[in-house]
Amino acid sequence: MAVKSLQRLRDDIRLHYITNEAAAVHRLIDFLDLPDEARAAIAASAAALVSELRRADSPGVMETFLSEYGLSTDEGVALMCLAEALLRVPDETTMDALISDKIAPADWSKHLGHSASPLVNASTWGLMLTGKVVHPRGDAALDVVGQLRRLVKRVGEPVIRTAVAQSMKILGHQFVLGRNIQEAMARARGMEAKGYSYSYDMLGEAARTAADAQRYFMAYSKAISSISENSQSTDIRMNPGISVKLSALHPRYEYAQRDRVLHELVPRLSSLVFQAKNANMGFNIDAEEADRLDLSLDIIEAVLASPDLKGWDGFGVVVQAYGPRASYVLDWLHALARKHNRKIMVRLVKGAYWDTEIKLAQVMGYDGYPVFTRKAATDVSYLACAKKLLNMTDHIYPQFATHNAHSIAAVLQMADGVEDFEFQRLHGMGEGLHDLVMKQHRNRCRIYAPVGVHEDLLAYLVRRLLENGANSSFVNQVLDEKVPPEQVVRDPVSTLLGYPAIRNDRIPLPADLYAPVRRNSAGINFPNPSVLKAFDKARQPFATAGWQAAPLIGGKAAKGKAHDVRNPSDRRDIVGSCVDATAEQVAEAVRNAVAASPAWRKTPEEERATLLERVADLYEENRIELMALLSREAGKSLLDGISEVREAADFCRYYAHQMRTDPRLAGQEGRGVFICISPWNFPLAIFTGQIAAALVGGNTVIAKPAEQTPLIAARAVALMREAGIPDEVLQLLPGDGAVVGAALVSHPEIAGVCFTGSTETAQRIARAMADNADPEAPLIAETGGLNAMIVDSSALPEQAVRDIVASAFQSAGQRCSALRVLYVQEDVADKVIRMLDGAMSELKIGNPWDISVDVGPVIDAEAKEMIEAHSARLEAAGQLIRKLPLPAAADDGCFVAPAAYRIDGIDALEREIFGPILHVVSFRAEEVNAVVGRINATGYGLTMGLHTRVDTRVQEVCDRAHVGNLYVNRNQIGAVVGVQPFGGEGLSGTGPKAGGPLYLRRFMRRSGGDQSAPAIKVSVSAGKATDRVLTAATLTAAKAAEAAQGLWDRREDRAQLLKKLAARLDKDVAAAFTATLDAAADYSPQPTDLTGPTGESNRLSLHGRGVILCAGEDAVRLAALALLTGNAVLLADVSASLAALVTEMSKEKGLSGLVTRLDAALTPALAQEMPHLAALALTPGQYDLGAYRRALAGRDGAIVPLIVGAEMWEPYVAERALCIDTTASGGNTRLLAANEA
Repeated sequence: MAVKSLQRLRDDIRLHYITNEAAAVHRLIDFLDLPDEARAAIAASAAALVSELRRADSPGVMETFLSEYGLSTDEGVALMCLAEALLRVPDETTMDALISDKIAPADWSKHLGHSASPLVNASTWGLMLTGKVVHPRGDAALDVVGQLRRLVKRVGEPVIRTAVAQSMKILGHQFVLGRNIQEAMARARGMEAKGYSYSYDMLGEAARTAADAQRYFMAYSKAISSISENSQSTDIRMNPGISVKLSALHPRYEYAQRDRVLHELVPRLSSLVFQAKNANMGFNIDAEEADRLDLSLDIIEAVLASPDLKGWDGFGVVVQAYGPRASYVLDWLHALARKHNRKIMVRLVKGAYWDTEIKLAQVMGYDGYPVFTRKAATDVSYLACAKKLLNMTDHIYPQFATHNAHSIAAVLQMADGVEDFEFQRLHGMGEGLHDLVMKQHRNRCRIYAPVGVHEDLLAYLVRRLLENGANSSFVNQVLDEKVPPEQVVRDPVSTLLGYPAIRNDRIPLPADLYAPVRRNSAGINFPNPSVLKAFDKARQPFATAGWQAAPLIGGKAAKGKAHDVRNPSDRRDIVGSCVDATAEQVAEAVRNAVAASPAWRKTPEEERATLLERVADLYEENRIELMALLSREAGKSLLDGISEVREAADFCRYYAHQMRTDPRLAGQEGRGVFICISPWNFPLAIFTGQIAAALVGGNTVIAKPAEQTPLIAARAVALMREAGIPDEVLQLLPGDGAVVGAALVSHPEIAGVCFTGSTETAQRIARAMADNADPEAPLIAETGGLNAMIVDSSALPEQAVRDIVASAFQSAGQRCSALRVLYVQEDVADKVIRMLDGAMSELKIGNPWDISVDVGPVIDAEAKEMIEAHSARLEAAGQLIRKLPLPAAADDGCFVAPAAYRIDGIDALEREIFGPILHVVSFRAEEVNAVVGRINATGYGLTMGLHTRVDTRVQEVCDRAHVGNLYVNRNQIGAVVGVQPFGGEGLSGTGPKAGGPLYLRRFMRRSGGDQSAPAIKVSVSAGKATDRVLTAATLTAAKAAEAAQGLWDRREDRAQLLKKLAARLDKDVAAAFTATLDAAADYSPQPTDLTGPTGESNRLSLHGRGVILCAGEDAVRLAALALLTGNAVLLADVSASLAALVTEMSKEKGLSGLVTRLDAALTPALAQEMPHLAALALTPGQYDLGAYRRALAGRDGAIVPLIVGAEMWEPYVAERALCIDTTASGGNTRLLAANEA
C-alpha cells in the first residue's frame, strides 16, 4: 500500500469531522478484529480486577464518592453546582444564598452511613446538618438536628459558611495535588516511591485576555523549571512531565483566528517546548474541543518541525477516542513523527467535551456529530486506537489514560509485553485499580495531576465528575455490589452490536432536533478547513456581483431613476442599485393586493404551507449568495449571515407546520392586505418571518424593506416567486419610510401592519392606522429596548465576560436584543471589568467578509454620527472604561469604535444606543431586586440577561422582570424560532412573539367576520368625547389595580378561584362569566416547555398585560378573560349586577383593588388619559371604535391595544420566554444519562 502524504492524511481527518456514525463504528470493529475467545479472555481478566478491587481496603476516593452520589441523585448535582461556584464567591450575602439554594432542598439524610469511606460519611453528616440548619424542618425524629440548629443560632451564619467552604476545600484536596508546583512535587514523592511518575497540569480556564495568556505562560515556564529538578533519568519515560492547554496560551485560540494564532502562538509554545527538551521531560499538548483540532494539528506540525528538537522524544499529543477522527489523527501523528525521525508520546483518552460537542452541533445545525453518540462506541474506538498505537511503537510511545478495567485488560491482551507503553490515571481516581495492575504486570503508570488553587479546581472537578458520574460509567459502577463484575466490564463490541442501531436514537441528529414540527435549518461547519475552503470558492463570484431592486407590482418591476446601494464596510463598493417606489405605485400595489385577497384567502391551507416550505428550501440552496449579499449590503459577518439564512428558513417551516396543525387556527381566515415593514438589521430573517406569517395566514402582502437594505429583500422576493408565491399576492415597495411607509400605513384599505423598528416609528404608525384604517386592524410591532444583564458574584467571570462581549458587540451591537447596560455586583466588579477590558482588546474590527472579523460596520453614516455623539458626551464626563482603536481601513466605511462606559444607572440613558456601546453599573449584593425594578421603570421590556448560580435568584428575577425574553447564564442574543419566541412588552412591542405559538392567529380573524356571543343587555351612558373624568377616585383605582395585578398574575389557581366566585354572582352574570371561562379552556397559566438544544431549558409563560379597562354591555365576558389571563380590571359602563364581582374579589387576600367599577362613563378622553392602562377591551357594536383607537394612539409611551370582544384570550396576554443554560454549573447530566443507551 502506498504511503499517504501528510496532506492526504490531513484530508482524511477533515473528511471524517462529521461522518456516518454506523459506518465509522463498523470500520473500527473490523480493524479491531478481536476473536471471540480474545474478547472473552479480556472480559474475564477485567472482571477479576473488579472483584479484587471490591475486596481492597481503599478502592479510591472518586469511586467511593460516586458510588454514593451518582448523577442520578439531586444531591450529586447539587454538590457539583455548589463546588463549581462556592469558593469564588467573595461576599457573605451571595455565599449564604448559594448554600441555602444548593444544600437545603437536597435529601442528604438518606446517604448517611451508606458509604464505607470515612471521608464520604463525614461529608454526608456535615451536609445533612447544614441542610437542616438552612431550611429547618419540623420533624420530631430529628431532635439532634434541632439541638444543633439552636447551636448554630447562637454562633451565627459564619459557622455554616466556614464549614461548607472547608468541606469543599477538603473535597478539592482529594483531586488537586498541590496549590503550586512545589507543593505538588513534594506530595508526589509518596506515589513516586511506589513506582508512579507524574504529568502536571496547571489548572485554569481558557485565556480570555492577553494578560491571562501571559500569566498562564509564566506559570507553565516556572513549572517546567521546577519539574526539571526531578528529571534525573536519561530515560524520558521515567521523568515527570507537564501538560499544556493551547487555549490557555492564546486568548483567541479558535479556527477563525488561524493566521493570527499561528503567528503568535507557535513561537510562544516553542519556547516552552525547548525548555522541556533541555530538561529531558515530557511535554504534552492537551486535547480540546472538536472545532480546535485542526488548528492544534497546524501548531503541532509547525513546532515539531524545528530541527533543534532532534534527539528529544518527549513531545506529546493527547488524542480523544470519542470522535470518528481519532484513528486518522493517529495515522497523521505517526507519519509526522516518521518524517522528522522522532518518537512522540500519544496519550489516548476517552474524551472530555462530549456533552459540549453534542450541544454545539445541534445549535449550529451540522449534518451530524463530531463524537459518537453511545458510550460503547467510544469504548470500541478506544480499543481500536489502542491497537493502532501498539503497532506504531517505532515512532510513538503510547500512553493509555483510563480508569476502566476492561480497557486496561484489552491493552494488556493486545500488547507484546509492557515495555513499549504506559498507563495513566488522574490524581484522586483509579488508585486501587492501577495499584493492582502495576502489582500484577510491573508496567509503568503515570498520574495526571492538577496543580492550582482550589478556585481553579472547580471547573476541572465538575468535568471529571461528569465524565465519570453517568450511571453506566465504570468508575460509578465499580464498587456497586448490585452490579455483577461481568456487567461492569462487559465487552463494548457485543454491547454495541446488541443495540437496535449503532447511532443512539435518544439523541436526535441536529436536522431532526425539532421533529416532527420542522426540520432544523442547515448550518455550515466552518471549523472544518475543507468546508471553509469550498465555501470561499463558491462565494467568490459574489464579491463583485451587482444586484438590483425596484418596486414589484403584480409581478412586474417598475421603471424609474435608480440610486446606488453601497457597502457599509467600504463605501467605495457599489453592491447594486435600487429604484424607489412612488406614491402612485403605493396606491397601485394596494389596489392589486385588495383584488387578490379573496382568492388567496380561499387557497387551501396545505397549499399555502407547502409554498412556505419551498421558500425555505430555496433559501438554503442559495445560502451562499444570500450570505454574500448580507455581508456586502448589511455588513453581516459570516456567522451572522448563516444564522440569518437559517432563521429565515426556520420561520417558513415553523409557520407552515403551525398552519397545518394548530387547532386554534381552525375556523380562522386571512384578514386582507397586510403591510410588512422590516428593519435593516435583519433584512432577510425578519423580512421573511413577517411575510411568511401573513401569507400562510391567508393575507396578501405588500412588503416594505428598510431603505438601507432593498437588495436582499428583492432577492428574497425573487426566491419566493420561484417557490410559487403568486405575483399578485406578494408585492415589494422599496423606498423611503417617510414616503412609502407612511403612505402604506395610512391607507384605509389595509387590514393590518407588521412592523419591526424603533419605538418612535411604531407610535407614528399606530396614529396613522388609527386615523385611517379599520379600527380592528392589528398593529404587530416589535420595537427597541434598553436591554440589561445582571451579573452577581456567584457567576463565573470567564463565562460572564464571554457572554457580555457577544451580547454587546456581536453584529456591531445592532441587534434588537443586544446588551446595552451591564449591572455587575460591586464585590466582583473590578475583576469582571478588568477581564472585560482585556477581552474587548482582543476583538478584531474590519470588513466582515473576512471570517476573522468580530465587529463590522454600523449601517450608515447617520447611525455612526449619532453613536459617536453619545460616546463623546460620556468621554467628556470621564466615564470611559475602554474604547478600541479603529483600523486604518475603517476610514472607507461606517465603523464605530466599540466602547464601554461607566454610568450611574440605566435611567441615565434617555434612549437606546443602537451600536457597539456598553454601559456598566455596579450594585450591592442585596440590591438585585431593586435593580430589576429600575430596569422595569424604563418602560422597555425586550431582553434581559442574568448570570448567577443561585437558582432562587433566577426565580425571583423571573417573577419581577417585565421582559419578553430572559436569558440565564448565556448570552442574550440569537433567539431561535420556536425555541425562544421573540418579542417584548411595554415600549418594546405589542406582541405576540415572532416564532411563537400565538403569532399566526393575530394575522387572522374568525371566518365570516365577528361571531361573538350575544351581550347581556343593560342601559348605559356612552359618555361624551369631551368629558374629562380623570378624578382622584379613578387615579386611585388605577394605582390599586396595578399594585394588585402582580400578585394575581403569579397565582396559577385563577380559573378555579374565578369559577368559585362566579357562583356567588347574579345568575345571568354568573352564566356568562362561567361560559367565557369554559370557552377559554385551552388557556393555561402553566409554563410550556419548548423543544430546544440539549443543555438548555426553554420555557414560554403567559402573563397578564397589566390593567385592562373593560367596558360596555359585554364587560362581564371581557372581564372574565382579562382576569383569567392574569390582568387587573377596571369596569366602565356596566350594570350594577357586576358590583358583586368587585365585592367578592376584594374579599380574597391580597386582591383588594384587582377589580374596580369606575363611576365615570367611558369616553375617549378617559381612555387617552387613564394611567397604568395596558389595554382597552370594548363590547362589539356599542362604541365608536375609531374614536377609541385614536384616543389610545394619542397616548404617550407604550402602544396600548384596542381589544374588541371576548372571542379569544390571546390579545389579553403578554408572553415571556425564559432560556437557561443548564450546563453552566452542573453540566449536562440529562444528556449523559442518554449516553448510557
